[in-house]
Amino acid sequence: MAIVSPVNTAPGERRRLALQNPATLEPIGEIEVQTIDDATAAVEIARKAQVEWGSLPISERARYLQRTLETLLERQDDIIDTVLRETGKTRTEALQMEVFAVGDSLNYYAKNAARILRPEKRTLHGILRVLKQLRIIYRPLGVVGVISPWNGPFVLSMNPCLQALIAGNAVILKPSEITPFSGLLAAEIFAAAGLPDGLFQVLTGDGETGAALTRAGVDKVSFTGSVETGRKVAVACAEQLIPCTLELGGKDAMIVCEDANLDYAAGGAVAGAFMNTGQYCCGTERVYVVESVAEEFTRKVVDCVSELRQGSDGEFDVGAIFWPRQLEIIEEHMADAVERGAKVLTGGRRNPDLEGLFYEPTVLTNVDHGMKIMRDETFGPILPIMRVSDEEAAIAHANDSRYGLGGNVWTRDTSKGVRIAQRMQSGSVCVNDMTMTYGIQEAPFGGLKQSGIGQVNGETGLRGYCHAEPIIVDRRGGKMSADRYPYSAKTDAGMQKFMKLLWGTGIGRWLS
Repeated sequence: MAIVSPVNTAPGERRRLALQNPATLEPIGEIEVQTIDDATAAVEIARKAQVEWGSLPISERARYLQRTLETLLERQDDIIDTVLRETGKTRTEALQMEVFAVGDSLNYYAKNAARILRPEKRTLHGILRVLKQLRIIYRPLGVVGVISPWNGPFVLSMNPCLQALIAGNAVILKPSEITPFSGLLAAEIFAAAGLPDGLFQVLTGDGETGAALTRAGVDKVSFTGSVETGRKVAVACAEQLIPCTLELGGKDAMIVCEDANLDYAAGGAVAGAFMNTGQYCCGTERVYVVESVAEEFTRKVVDCVSELRQGSDGEFDVGAIFWPRQLEIIEEHMADAVERGAKVLTGGRRNPDLEGLFYEPTVLTNVDHGMKIMRDETFGPILPIMRVSDEEAAIAHANDSRYGLGGNVWTRDTSKGVRIAQRMQSGSVCVNDMTMTYGIQEAPFGGLKQSGIGQVNGETGLRGYCHAEPIIVDRRGGKMSADRYPYSAKTDAGMQKFMKLLWGTGIGRWLS
C-alpha cells in the first residue's frame, strides 16, 4: 500500500494526506480527510436513493451489475495501473486478484442473486403445516457502510459493495487511506455503468473518517481490517444496535502429512506464503510438517523460493511491502525469531538491491510457539516451518492460536484430509490447495476466534445484506385467534392430552 504522510494545511482547512508508491517512492497524489458531517450527509443522500433502488426487481439490479462487468473489462488496465501505483504488487496478482476476481463476482451475483434472494415458501413441521403457511422475504437493510483494507484495495472494496447493491441497498465506501484511489476508481466504474446517483458514494480519509461512517446512521457495517480496529467497529455497531460483519486477521496453518505429495505441498506452501507478498488475511503463516518428511519438504520449499524474482518493474514474482508500518512489524517478528533460535534458510532482510519497501522472501526453521512469528499476524513474505512428531501434534499446534480464519492440509488421502480439516479450529480449510476460499463465490467466508464475526460471500453473505422477514399466513382466515378466549381448565386438559398423544407415542412423533 502507498506511503502516507500529512500535508501542511492552513488553520481551518481540511486535513489532507499525500501518498507515495511503496515500490518506487514516487508521489501518486493527495486525498482529503472527510468528517462526520460528510458521512452524515452521504447517508442522507443514500437513504433517499435507496428507496427506488430497493423496490426494483432483482433482475433489474442485475442488469446494472452486468453493465459494471462490461465496464470492468473495458477499464481493466486502469484498474491494474491504479493498484500497482498504490501497492507495488505484481501485475499478475493485480490482474488475478483485483480484476478477474471482481469480474467473477459481478458475473456470479448478476446471474444468481435473484435465485438466492427470491421469496421462499417453507413447509412447517407437525400440525402447524395444516394450520399455517410460512413465507420468507429478503428485504434490503437500507444503507450499508463498507470499510475496506489496503491489501486487496479494489477487490475488497468492490466485492462487498456489489453484494450490498444487488441486495437492494445503497452503499457508502470508505477505502483505506493508503489505497484510496482504488476505491475512487470503483465509484467511476459504477457510474460509467449507469448506477443511479447517490446509490454508491466514497468517503476518503483515515481512521477518523472510518469512525465517522460507523456513527453516521448506516444500517450495517461491513469491515475488513485489523483486529484492533475491528473491535472499535464492533463496539460502535453494538451501541447503535446495528449489525456488522468483521473480517479480521489470520495466522493460517498448513499441515503437511507424511503421505503428502511433497512437490505439490512445497509449491502450495510457497504460493500460500508469498502471493501478494504475504499480505493477505488467509496467507499461509505457519507450516507444521511431519518429522519423517520434514527435511525433504523443507529442501523443496527452499528450492522454490530461491527461484522467486522480486522487483518493481517488468516481470517479477514478489512485490513490495505495501506500507512502512507493515515492514516494521515484519522486521520485529524476524528479530524476535532469530533471537530465540530460529534459523534463516533464505532471505531474512530488506532487499538491498531495490529502492522501495521490499523484504526478501524468507524461509525459517527451528521455530516454536514462543516466537511472535508463530503467534502474531506477520502479514509479510515469511514462511516458518515447524517439525512435528505426527499429524495429531500438527492439529494441536494448528489450533493453538487466537486466530482462526483459514488453513490447509496436504495428503494423498482425501478422506483423511477432510477429517483433519474438520478438526481444525478455522473458518475454512482447503485440502491440497492454498487457502483460497474467498475466491469461491458459493462458499461463505469468515473467521472464528479473533479472526472475525459473521461470514461474507455466497448465499450467507448476500443474505447478510438483507433482513429475512417471515410472513405467517393462517390457513383458516384467522379463526384460530378469534376463538382463543375464554381460557378454561377443560381446554388446558385437552391440550395436555394432545401433547401426550403427539410426543408420547411413536405414531405421534412420526406425524409431528
